[in-house]
Amino acid sequence: MQDDRIIKETGLEARVAAIVAPVINAVGYRLVRVKLLQQDGLTLQIMAERPDGTMTVDDCEQVSLAVSPALDVEDPIEGSYQLEVSSPGIDRPLVRRDDFVNAVGHLARIETSILVAGRKRFRGAVVSVEENGIRFERDKVGEGEDPLVSIPFDAMSAAKLILTDALIKQALKKEKRARRGRKSGEDGDETDAATEH
Repeated sequence: MQDDRIIKETGLEARVAAIVAPVINAVGYRLVRVKLLQQDGLTLQIMAERPDGTMTVDDCEQVSLAVSPALDVEDPIEGSYQLEVSSPGIDRPLVRRDDFVNAVGHLARIETSILVAGRKRFRGAVVSVEENGIRFERDKVGEGEDPLVSIPFDAMSAAKLILTDALIKQALKKEKRARRGRKSGEDGDETDAATEH
């Protein structure tokens, strides 16, 4: 399965993503994001999800067990680190076209690598998804500024939903539907599994 993410990592995080994405896909999940964090020493956070966007504690454990050997063999990170596998959560990063489609009508923060409409940071609602980007309505605009802006996908460096009551309500409905569809009957929230490397 090809990595269909629009927003991807750079540098060492991109190298780790290239190692873990095929492994994650092979066990039936998809990579959301790889991030190196300076907490409790060094933490390698891998966000993954099922194709339907859900993720349980057991799913996190399966992904962790699958990627650990690949990371041990390739050894892309010098020194020791904690591996944390987690779900994207309700206020998830937006990395695929489908993520933006599902985010229409919701508040989000978007950062760009180049100036778009005179700025690099945006906060507001995703209005629509176009072929090469999104229409976005800023919630705070200066005098004379147009609240509606088109943001190309290839200009985006980060995008993330903002937690709101409407978003929580939608996530709870989605989780309830997913739970009904699962044969195991086990569920989970924003979850993670951690191991030492």
